[in-house]
Amino acid sequence: MAIREHRLWLTALTGLIALGGCTGLRVTSDFNPALSVSVCSTYAWAGQFRSANGKGPTIANPLMEARLRSALAANLEAKGMQPAPAGSKASCLVGYGIGRRTIVEGAYPEWGWGWGWGWPGPYWDGPFVYQRGLVAVNLYQASDRQPLWHAVVEQDLDELTGRDAEVKMNEAVAALFSRYPQ
Repeated sequence: MAIREHRLWLTALTGLIALGGCTGLRVTSDFNPALSVSVCSTYAWAGQFRSANGKGPTIANPLMEARLRSALAANLEAKGMQPAPAGSKASCLVGYGIGRRTIVEGAYPEWGWGWGWGWPGPYWDGPFVYQRGLVAVNLYQASDRQPLWHAVVEQDLDELTGRDAEVKMNEAVAALFSRYPQ
């Protein structure tokens, strides 16, 4: 499949997901009220995944980065932005990330009966700790690197591969772009 056909297919899929109603994914978004995303006609990537020391990728599966870039490119194209031609400057830069946040719930004392035939009184319902997956996108004005828009969506991508990973990534990015400033 040619790259152009693949992008058209991905754009159509993203549109169907967006039109399919609320995905149920939690999205947080913010934008710079002093600037407008309308300045963005072309884009370039702000970077790639790097470790803290810059010597390697920060994710276990670099294929996820390719899926994320592909989904972002399709959504940017749907918003009227094109990749900057080689040798020319982009009007905007696109940053992105995939990560996890540790959530701790239930770490407080409760009153009631203990285990079995225990005594009444305070007991700890031990903390419930889990990971919440996150996908984020940042859009910057290229001329001065001023931030224009930031969005993050909660989406668990752990242990996904192949088509399942692609579908979940497309859902996450479509949810992000549902909060794109006008």
